[in-house]
Amino acid sequence: MILDNAKILIGDDSIFARKQIKDMICSFGNFTFIEAADGQEVIDLFLSEKPDLVLLDIVMPVKDGIAAVEEIIDADPGAYIIMVSSMGTQTQLRRAIEAGARDFIQKPINTEQLKTIISKRFEGR
Repeated sequence: MILDNAKILIGDDSIFARKQIKDMICSFGNFTFIEAADGQEVIDLFLSEKPDLVLLDIVMPVKDGIAAVEEIIDADPGAYIIMVSSMGTQTQLRRAIEAGARDFIQKPINTEQLKTIISKRFEGR
């Protein structure tokens, strides 16, 4: 898998969760990280930075992850968004997928599952 020059936006209100995700992805290749602590910041950074991948928590301040998915997909239907959450109910997860999220990772994150999902995103790159 080649992540050279890939931009990954991590949206989570927990700095610990953002660091954990970054640390896991570091072993996969070279990349640029963009971080956001709330849903509105995720939307704003997505629009200005155009990341290749968004890893997004559901429960966040200002706007939740589902609202962020809806706005991002409205702006860019090809956006590649993966929900990463420990708090997601089946209803929330279904709403996120219906809004345009491509997949879901349950916290605590399994490194192999994360690698498989990211590999799928960057296949052939």
